[in-house]
Formats: sequence, structure tokens, C-alpha cells
Amino acid sequence: MKRRIVIKVGSNALTRPDGRLDVTRMSALVDQIAWLRTKGCEVILVSSGAVACGRRELDIEHELDSVEQRQLFSAMGQAKLIGLYYDLFREYHIHVGQVLTMKENFQPGEQYQNQQACMRVMLENGVLPIVNENDTVSVTELMFTDNDELSGLIAQMMQADTLILLSNIDGIYTGNPADPQSQLIKEVAPGTDLSQYIQTEKSSAGRGGMQSKYATASKIQASGIRVIIANGKRENILVDLMEQPNTTPHTIFKTC
Repeated sequence: MKRRIVIKVGSNALTRPDGRLDVTRMSALVDQIAWLRTKGCEVILVSSGAVACGRRELDIEHELDSVEQRQLFSAMGQAKLIGLYYDLFREYHIHVGQVLTMKENFQPGEQYQNQQACMRVMLENGVLPIVNENDTVSVTELMFTDNDELSGLIAQMMQADTLILLSNIDGIYTGNPADPQSQLIKEVAPGTDLSQYIQTEKSSAGRGGMQSKYATASKIQASGIRVIIANGKRENILVDLMEQPNTTPHTIFKTC
């Protein structure tokens, strides 16, 4: 039986310091996902980066409010983002499908079942789902907290074995990751409270941060799905997590 993995890659893992999309990093991510598939894994990719990508595509000479900015930049950026993924995965003869969703689709009912059925038939036919929030039409009050929350809901919906949250930090530390005295927390048992260690700063490129990742990881762990927080900017991080887990920096939320 194939292992089903949901991989969430954040904006900070996909962008360069100047905020532009890091195509080299995207290509490396695709290489690793293709490798995972050769090892018998089904992969669902939840990818941020659309708004950050779109923001660099257009120079705005007049002011836009925050909702208008999000809608405009996500509409432009999502087109570029999915196009790049399409081209990169095509080199491995991997078909991809775009799934743009909203929080209301995760309420019990027909919309939930339709989305679940859509993604199930994609996986059954070897298509790799690439998921993102539909920022162009999402109402602010009903938006996901960020794509960490979205990836957790996808993992539950699709009954994944593992959820991997990729950021630009190795995992959860006992203090500020930049402080040499801080230690990486390698394993988290069910029911463990790490709130004292969680930094509240949000990502510079996206809406999330470690607080969001911890909240998602704890919730998804409690539902019986293993969660890994790791650094998406590390070379071959996905390969190393599978082949050398004991020597690869990460935080794992284990299940019973």
C-alpha cells in the first residue's frame, strides 16, 4: 500500500531574500517529490507563493487596499506558480492538477465530498494535486489562518500518513533559532505542551509562522497523522528525511 504524504511548502522556502520566486529551489523540490514517487509515495503538494510571486510581476502606481492587493497578486502569481510547476514536473512525465479551495469547502457536506472525490480520482490516476487557497474570491473573515492550517485539513481529508511542513527553519527550538544556546526539539509526544517555546513572529513572505505550524502540528498529531516540521531550504531535505532521519534536523510530532 502506498504511503500518502502531504507536503506544505511556505513562501519563505520558495522565495529569495529580495522576495522573488526562487526557481532553483522550486526545481529542487520537484526533483525530490519525483524521487518520493519512485519510492511508492503518493504526494499532495500544498504550495504557498502565489501572492509573493504576483507582487513581483506588477508595479502598482496607485494605492490598493489589502484585499485588492491579495486578490490581484494572487490571481497573477497563481498563474505563474502553477505554470512553473507544470513545466518542472513535466520533465519527470508527472501530470499535475490545480486545486484552489476555500475554508467553507471543509464543512461537512457536498462541497467537502466533491473536493475529496476530486483529489482521490487525481491520485488514483497518477496526477499530483497542487493545492492553494483561492485568495481571489475568499472572504477575509472565512480565510484559512494560512496554508499550514489548509495543509492540515487536506491531510485529514485525504487520510494522509504524514504531513510535512517546510519552512526556512529546521523545526521548533527551545528559544530563538538564532541563539546558539537554543536547542532543536527533535521529537514531540502526543499531548506535549510546547507553547512556552513558540515564537509569535510571522513569516515575512507569508501569513504564517512557527506558532501556526505548532498549532497545526498538534491538532493533526491528535488525529493520528504524523507531522514533520523541517527546513525547505536545506538541500535534499525530503530525501534525507526518508533516508537519514536520525541525522537530518527536524521536529517530528509522533503518533501513538
